[in-house]
Amino acid sequence: MKKVLDHIGIAVRDLEGSINFYIHVLGGELVDRYRSEAAGVESEIAIIDIDGARTELLMPTNNTTSPIARFIKQKGKGVHHIAYRVDNLDIAIEDLKKEDIRVMEHTRRVNKHGRRLIYLNPADTEGTIIEYCDYP
Repeated sequence: MKKVLDHIGIAVRDLEGSINFYIHVLGGELVDRYRSEAAGVESEIAIIDIDGARTELLMPTNNTTSPIARFIKQKGKGVHHIAYRVDNLDIAIEDLKKEDIRVMEHTRRVNKHGRRLIYLNPADTEGTIIEYCDYP
């Protein structure tokens, strides 16, 4: 199945400062900004478009339970995940299982834009957090 880079997720401590950098220094455009308090998300998210390439800036809203807060505590701010768009998320997950790549079922969800997504287990991806997503 074809996979296309969809976006890169960046964990940040200061969303306003990060938005400013991506807009004024890198020439990006803020295309969306929203807050998600859903379990396993708990972040304020800004989506920046730079000439067709998307970056999600992720700032934790709960420093105790947010996975972004845990990531920042463990690794510091910076690249959190890389997302690949697939044609069909359900089929892509079955393909991963055939290759003994585990997915983190508790991360499966639909975001506010209708994007279905799930994260692969970093233990099976050389330590990189990878998201698979589709837009049905």
